[in-house]
Amino acid sequence: MSGKVIYFINGFTLKHRFAETEKKERINMSGHSKFANIKHKKEKNDAKKGKIFTIIGREIVIAVKEGGPDPANNSKLRDVIAKAKANNMPNDTIERGIKKAAGDSNADNYERITYEGYGPNGIAIIVETLTDNKNRTAANVRSAFTKGNGNVGTPGCVSYMFDQKGQIIIDKEECEMDSDDLMMMALDAGAEDFQEEEDSYEILTAPDDFSAVREALEKEGIPMAEADIAMIPQNYIALTDEQALKNLNRTLDLLEDDDDVQNVYTNLDE
Repeated sequence: MSGKVIYFINGFTLKHRFAETEKKERINMSGHSKFANIKHKKEKNDAKKGKIFTIIGREIVIAVKEGGPDPANNSKLRDVIAKAKANNMPNDTIERGIKKAAGDSNADNYERITYEGYGPNGIAIIVETLTDNKNRTAANVRSAFTKGNGNVGTPGCVSYMFDQKGQIIIDKEECEMDSDDLMMMALDAGAEDFQEEEDSYEILTAPDDFSAVREALEKEGIPMAEADIAMIPQNYIALTDEQALKNLNRTLDLLEDDDDVQNVYTNLDE
């Protein structure tokens, strides 16, 4: 996902593929909008394009080192390139990043490290990082939790409360395809779930099927506001105490400003 802090507002049930007669019943005209949060997040991050490009640049390095520099033979690299283009990263910047990662054996070696912990009132927080200095990153993440009256826990302490899924968000205004046709196409490509909201569509996939579904949509010219592997909360916690919410936002803001932090997930119900 582009950007940093991701606020998942609505819970929903994840199911396996279902019979065609059930599919139309899956449309959920929700009062909340994941897309509205994505638009807010993108507007907030417009002033931080350099940082977003840095994050995507690191993802390019990881993808190239894991699967090679040829997008035709590297689905993860194709996904990152699509993400880069969605964030208006110039093509020459993308190409330079790929060539640098492929040709320089001494290029920065980034490591994926995930931190889990608790914010105020037991709000679960997962922090995904890409770093070339894990000591620096660990210190910064712990400081962010502490300053928001939270604490970093042990691996696995909150991740069991989330499901890892491919998540694709489509702006209705940008999508000319009929909702039923879009749903059928996504499901035929391997999607697990389709949700319709007031201003957007949400498609969920198993992580291994994400690339195939995203590419099927891309092939049909479907514009995607967001497409990434995400951690989806199974349940949500409302935070009504004003000071607790202020403390949580302090932690999230500090994490968002950290260049090593790639994504942040919470089970906050806003």
